[in-house]
Amino acid sequence: MLKSQKHLFHLDPDVHYLNNAYRGPQLKSSEEAGIASIIQQRNPFQLKPTDFFDGVDSVRKLFGKLVNCESSDVAIIPSTSYGFSSVLKNIKPKIGGKAIVVQDEFPSGYFSIARWAKENQTYVETISPDPASISKGESWNSALLEAIDAKTSVVLISSIHWMSGLKFDLEAIGAKCRQMGAVFIVDGTQSVGAMPIDVKACQIDALICATYKWLLGPYSLSIAFIGEKFHQGIPLEESWMNRVNARDFGRLSEYASDYSPGAARYNVGEAANFVLMPMLQASLKQILDWTPTAIQEYASSLNRPFLDFISHIGGKTEPAPFLAQHLFAPLLPKSINSADLKKELEANQIYVSTRGEYLRVSINVFNVAEDVSALMHVIEQQL
Repeated sequence: MLKSQKHLFHLDPDVHYLNNAYRGPQLKSSEEAGIASIIQQRNPFQLKPTDFFDGVDSVRKLFGKLVNCESSDVAIIPSTSYGFSSVLKNIKPKIGGKAIVVQDEFPSGYFSIARWAKENQTYVETISPDPASISKGESWNSALLEAIDAKTSVVLISSIHWMSGLKFDLEAIGAKCRQMGAVFIVDGTQSVGAMPIDVKACQIDALICATYKWLLGPYSLSIAFIGEKFHQGIPLEESWMNRVNARDFGRLSEYASDYSPGAARYNVGEAANFVLMPMLQASLKQILDWTPTAIQEYASSLNRPFLDFISHIGGKTEPAPFLAQHLFAPLLPKSINSADLKKELEANQIYVSTRGEYLRVSINVFNVAEDVSALMHVIEQQL
């Protein structure tokens, strides 16, 4: 089993940081890579034409290993909303069709699909769980599968719900989308890097991920798997770096009409970002060394006492099949005021998030048993 990796981060030793879903801390190796690249920029004459592409190529290859796709299927983008827009721009709606999202989907995904639906004179169907169901995950997944029909043009959901960590059955949903001829777009921001995901097994058409959470990368950078279905599409912008002759600086003014093959046509302009790219490269290498499976197992070993504690005090958590180990949000007893609890937690340097009615706890490899014990102690005091 993986052991605590806290020594690889510069986290304050007096802080209990259980909030990776808000922002992942920077690895020492990523920080060093970024600093080294900043120093290198002092002398730009040292930059070679290949430097504009090598870092991007390496990151695309590493991400491909993480989600089981070819590097040619990977695009470098600045944000998830950019990725959603890039893909949606190339989807034609079915006549009289619909798009599907889930209740309380993250705003970037919801607003992107809402604009697409408005521009294409179609409508968005929002799928909710049965409020009377014992297992919200079971009823929500069932409702989703039932809603995907021959009229469905596109399904856009998160891999796990960003507020609660509830898991969606991506393989079943992907299979139903394929059966019904619907495009399947997944926001992997809150799971990719900490939980195994296979875009081929799940038949995902596009997987969009911000890098600053579970990929432990920098802010203002995202990454996407964009499948073969979109390899002949039109990108949002016309970057010179995305043309077939871009690597030959002496021929740039020949204005090649063909884009680079695969998903590279969707790369954001200036994708080579000489500071952020080395940082992401370092974090992806480290995550692949740990493996998402091992991260899930480590998180499970830490959260098991907490989940038992929640049950003991009369709270609720989602049953195991629909519970992500790295991100979960228990419903606490009604006697606990969430606002007061959060203030008390922060007073004790314990950091979690409140999202709607949920207390969202997110565990990663830098956490230790003492972090979870401190959280339980403050909750117990509030009772």
